[in-house]
Amino acid sequence: MTLAVEAVPARPMRHIDLSVPVLVLLTLVLCVLVLLPLGWLLWYAVSDKDGVPTLDNFVRLARDPTFVEPYVTALEIAASVAAASAAAALPLAWLVARTDLPARRMIRTLVTASFVTPPFLGAIAWELLAAPNSGLLNGLYRFVTGAGEYDHLFDIYNTTGVVFVMACYSFPYVFVLLANAFDNIPGDLEDASAILGATRHRTFRYVTLPMVLPALMAGGLVAFVQALTQFGVPAILALPAGFHVITTKIWALFQYPPEPHLAAAAAMPLLLLTMLLLRGQQLLLGRRGYTVVGGRSSPPRRIPLRSWRWPAFGFAMAMLSLPILLPYAALLKTALVRTPSDPLSLATLSWHNLRFVFVDYSQTQQALINTVILGVLSATAGTAIALVVGYVTSRRLVAGHQLLGLLATAPVAIPGIVLGVGLFLSYTRPPVVLYGTLWILLLAFVTIELPAGYQQVQAAFRGLHPELEEASRIFGATRLKSLWQITAPLLRASVVATWCFIFIGVIRELSATIMLTTANTKVVSVIIYDLNESGDLGAISVLGITLLLITFAVVFLANKLPVLGGARPRLG
Repeated sequence: MTLAVEAVPARPMRHIDLSVPVLVLLTLVLCVLVLLPLGWLLWYAVSDKDGVPTLDNFVRLARDPTFVEPYVTALEIAASVAAASAAAALPLAWLVARTDLPARRMIRTLVTASFVTPPFLGAIAWELLAAPNSGLLNGLYRFVTGAGEYDHLFDIYNTTGVVFVMACYSFPYVFVLLANAFDNIPGDLEDASAILGATRHRTFRYVTLPMVLPALMAGGLVAFVQALTQFGVPAILALPAGFHVITTKIWALFQYPPEPHLAAAAAMPLLLLTMLLLRGQQLLLGRRGYTVVGGRSSPPRRIPLRSWRWPAFGFAMAMLSLPILLPYAALLKTALVRTPSDPLSLATLSWHNLRFVFVDYSQTQQALINTVILGVLSATAGTAIALVVGYVTSRRLVAGHQLLGLLATAPVAIPGIVLGVGLFLSYTRPPVVLYGTLWILLLAFVTIELPAGYQQVQAAFRGLHPELEEASRIFGATRLKSLWQITAPLLRASVVATWCFIFIGVIRELSATIMLTTANTKVVSVIIYDLNESGDLGAISVLGITLLLITFAVVFLANKLPVLGGARPRLG
């Protein structure tokens, strides 16, 4: 007798799903990164040295002119920087995006170069160019005109100089927003204006400009916030001129004798103002300036410049010479001669500065090692956190995913100097004392760069359909395994770009770093600042060029790196 045995399908092996514990842990990590330093900052602001709650710190700030004036000065400088950045970016963005300007792609690349240049390094370069007595441009002016030994054409050590240098390195933010807005304007609208008899000038004024106005205003707010919260440029140019802005004043409150409670109180208005301004910027970018009805719109048509092509190209290069060409030339020349005042010739070429920086100066090697270690660890940790948070929020995997997104983007509203104060107050006391170690710098860098990484990764997730992840889940994979083995490889280009973006941000960060480093944990940006205090401009130039070479090498490798499907991460 034959027995029929019914085949029973094997059940797939059940795997332990660690997704929920990992998500809980991630929430706790974000709370530690963001909420803990802000909580300590708030507590110090509303308490005295004995821990008694009080508002006396804010009363002193409001009554003491030495605290009011830095705020007023910072607001005036920030408004001037925003106006100058918008005025510089608008014509350049229009020429690159809407006309047949020669070498448009090269000009966009050079704008990217000005974006990755640390503003504090640009300030030092302009010291070399426009210091009243020793500046290269003033020396050229005296040579050409026969002026006296102490006559000068430029003086970088004043409010105008601070505004000029800040605008040089803030206008790329406005340029990018404007160029994208010009690229997205349908050509049909301008054609209709021309058919109705409007001149090009009238079309630009009444059709094109109103449609890019939200991007222009949003870019201006970004430039305003950048200038308001910046430490490096004012510390290098404003302090020698004898005046403070609020960021340098907060830093000064931690010098001897330190006043952390007053510093925390001084940081709170800066934090609130930054949050309001960035909210305004989001509202402006969220506005729709126009709606296309009736199907696909035509691409914008390039306006022929005809005889104005090369004068316009000269204007563009003149604009880019201010943040890039002249500063880079000044740094290179100063690095190659023994003293900054020496002319550049075969007779004056010297390896003195290179030898001093990499052989004789004991702190350089450790600072370079610290910078690379922190750059790699911060980029890796920041990208991993951004990837998981972007995955959870874009796929809406858990209840309360909006909280994760809010925590990941919140640091964008925290100025670097404010975050530095908060971390200092958080980790200089038991039970967790991190001050004096690289860990506190790692926390600062990951926190500062997380919003940009999260936004970039989340945008990539929106362009990727979740069907493959769902198929992986059907076959028994956990969410984290699906993310690691399916989704992440498909987003490899965006992941690499995010990693490089965070790494570059760490290289150029000074505001928070200056509050958190000690003698054993210095990074290259702090070494540059210290050398500027002692006047070693040749050594600064060598270190500055080294930073730029590292940055551009990372950008080059990222753009050349082969990834899945032939796509490459684009950083410029």
